[in-house]
Amino acid sequence: MGDRPTGPESEEDPAGAPATQPERRRWPREAPVQAAPRSVALPALTPMHFSTRDLQPAEQFQAWRAHMAPLVEVRLPDSIPLEDGFVAEQTAWHFGNLLIVQQRAPGHSYLRPQAMLRASPIDHWYVELLHSGMSWTEVDRRVVENGPGRLVFRSLGYPFRGRTTATDAILLFMPYELFADDAAVLGGSNNAVLSGNLADLLINYINGIEPSLDRLTAEEIPRIVHTVRDMVVACVASSARPDAAGPQTNKGMMERAHRYIHLNLHSADLTPDAIGRAIGISRTRLYQLFESSGGVLNYIRRRRLQQAYAALSDPADSRPIAEIAEAAGFDVAANFTRAFSNEFGVSPREIRKAAAAAAERPVARFAQTGRHRGSTIGDWLKALGK
Repeated sequence: MGDRPTGPESEEDPAGAPATQPERRRWPREAPVQAAPRSVALPALTPMHFSTRDLQPAEQFQAWRAHMAPLVEVRLPDSIPLEDGFVAEQTAWHFGNLLIVQQRAPGHSYLRPQAMLRASPIDHWYVELLHSGMSWTEVDRRVVENGPGRLVFRSLGYPFRGRTTATDAILLFMPYELFADDAAVLGGSNNAVLSGNLADLLINYINGIEPSLDRLTAEEIPRIVHTVRDMVVACVASSARPDAAGPQTNKGMMERAHRYIHLNLHSADLTPDAIGRAIGISRTRLYQLFESSGGVLNYIRRRRLQQAYAALSDPADSRPIAEIAEAAGFDVAANFTRAFSNEFGVSPREIRKAAAAAAERPVARFAQTGRHRGSTIGDWLKALGK
């Protein structure tokens, strides 16, 4: 008879007891390294709200009309009486050079006529992204349809009209100055649908930051503005219509004129003749281009007043008001105060006082505090770039 196998293959010892396992050495466990506590940055944005929800139904549409009046004229469909109510809501987030507006509104029509442009300092670009609903907007007899998940790029510096069903949308408004170096790229793409891979990336980016708007920090704000700006330019460039790219179109010449004015805004030699020579058109043609803006001189004046507003809103700018007025082209302080108050509804001293008070609350530097339901979207847009 052979002996029973021994060694690693044996599961029992000769007495039938289980084989003993080799003793395992237990190394002392090291205490886990504690990560250094992260400093929690406070949110930098304070939302601005507008809503008609708390009003009587018969008053709701009139409140919406007044709120939107600086931007567009709005009208109800003929079949909808005022008594049915109009529950509309907007939440706006001010990034300095970018205004993000989350909007829900029932169906209505809208119009931005040339008469409104003559008196309006608002010539911003904006991107419309619909989460639900449909809109149709006409510019220069060309209608663009927008629907869920699509981007439309449009200028507030030109007249337009349109209508919309009940929509849930996010709107990104950006001042002209943010795109001054890319005027030639953007000029031919007004009221254009942005499509392709770059547009998909921008849509994903917008959808990604929207849930985090109430948690963004002051450090992140300028980075987001820079990213949105670059992505918009890239999308517009890749989506440009071939038939709209010619620099000699009215829009192309207008954008070239705008860019020249912005680059030479504080020059004493900024005259219609100088602008015409720079972009290669006659003074008569220049006046025709700026007719909807109330004239080229009126446009320059409004732009200089907006620069003065920005200077007075900056706590780091300690120049006397008289010096800021002179830079804006006003030799007489009283004339500057009168023009400034007519343009913005407040005096230069009131703006400087508000800026000094805001400097004591650095966390809220990007927020427009003190807003209430009666503030208009025009107030929000005029604050862009400030």
